Amino acid sequence: MLNDARISRLRELLMAREFSAEELTNAVLDRVDALQESLNTFITVTPDVALADARAVDQKITVGEDPGPLAGIPVALKDNICTAGVRTTCASRMLEFFVPPFSAVAYERLRRAGAVLIGKLNMDEFGLGTTNRNSHFGPTPNPWDDTRLAGGSSGAAAVAVVTRQVCLALGSDAGGSVRLPAAYCGVVGLKPTYGLVPTHGLVECAPSLEHLGPLTVDVTGCAAALSVLAGSDPADPLTTGAAGEDYTAHLGRDIRGLAVGVPREYLSPDMDPEVRALFEKSLARLVDLGARVEETSLPHTACAAAAYFVISSAEAFSNLSNFDGVRFGHRAEARHLHEMYRRTRREGFSAEIRRRQVFGTLVLSADHFEEFFVKAQKVRTLVRQDFDAAFAKFDLLAAPTAPTPPPPWADAELNGLAARLQDAALLPANLAGLPALSLPMGFAARLPAGLHLVGPAFGEGVLLRAAHALEQDIGFYRHIPPIVRTEG
Repeated sequence: MLNDARISRLRELLMAREFSAEELTNAVLDRVDALQESLNTFITVTPDVALADARAVDQKITVGEDPGPLAGIPVALKDNICTAGVRTTCASRMLEFFVPPFSAVAYERLRRAGAVLIGKLNMDEFGLGTTNRNSHFGPTPNPWDDTRLAGGSSGAAAVAVVTRQVCLALGSDAGGSVRLPAAYCGVVGLKPTYGLVPTHGLVECAPSLEHLGPLTVDVTGCAAALSVLAGSDPADPLTTGAAGEDYTAHLGRDIRGLAVGVPREYLSPDMDPEVRALFEKSLARLVDLGARVEETSLPHTACAAAAYFVISSAEAFSNLSNFDGVRFGHRAEARHLHEMYRRTRREGFSAEIRRRQVFGTLVLSADHFEEFFVKAQKVRTLVRQDFDAAFAKFDLLAAPTAPTPPPPWADAELNGLAARLQDAALLPANLAGLPALSLPMGFAARLPAGLHLVGPAFGEGVLLRAAHALEQDIGFYRHIPPIVRTEG
């Protein structure tokens, strides 16, 4: 029952009582147990919560009540999303034993929709990374080839979905952290418009850049999840948009007349030939479906990565300063207060997190504030203006999600700005707060490759419509990594 992990199909079978939510949950828990040693996908598994959730769904179905649009669907959360009574570690020693007293708004919405929580997923520590190797709990490899990276920081979320350990994962994306792993692992990953999905209860490092978004095996599942997650909430003053929109209603419509721009700045001269061939094939398919495809320009793309790194490091420094060993989290023993601060932060944070904080301290210092932080914000405005000009002419923008297949583990030491420079097509959408989606478009060097689509603010409908139209031709959700067939 797990090989076809499409949410729509599983819900149909559950409602027809082909199997129960409890049976599906037990099958998922068995799959998690079989793959955990080799993939290290979960930091915390929650079998008691999962089975209680599943039995509640079965009871509602039995008595004829509406069990919710995600009834019985196994879900997992990136471990920086708070869950009351279930530890939330951010993959850091600093929060290794932290159990939050409340749950994130997004998780509460999933529960009310009938979703079943399987557990909390591995990640790069505090979401700062692109490899899913920078975790206190160890790395998560790519399930298609364990010598390759899964991408980060929501790498385990993508791994959990493509290996059918869950049917829906919720990740966070401050600079490609949902979309890059989605491309590397071969799933659909959506970063909604900034503020469309509440982030209250997300442990944020860079609040002005953070988005919560779903990862699923197909576009229909992503649309169904967004229908549950989207809409403003009183607990989150940055949210906007009315709840209750059915994003699946956009699917199945033709895309004739759709204008698609291809930013030349996103087409790296070092792009892998197979990735380029897949991208060209995707563009040709869009044309066959009636879309108009033209080259365009986003001239400030070259500055976006540096601006992103300045802003994200400054915000990370500010937010992570809360973890000082005084109120909660890891606390080192020391002779006096200042020593306790130093030892706590050295023991609790990895070297990469400390590097980000040092740089954040620099760019916010009085001597360098204007030189770095203020200039970065001005570049951010220019990036937004580039998108405004592009969307005056186009409905969507398209590029490869990543210019190469998943890199080998040997490249995992790429950190900071060097790694972010590989993400030229991903970072600008976060600076501008725009919706973006990665759709599997095939295999390059026998590894998944993704198509990146960016829409205007609150353009999720047209984004999902175009992705769904392409997916009908590609049908990547039918592919399952060999490790599942041999070990799961």
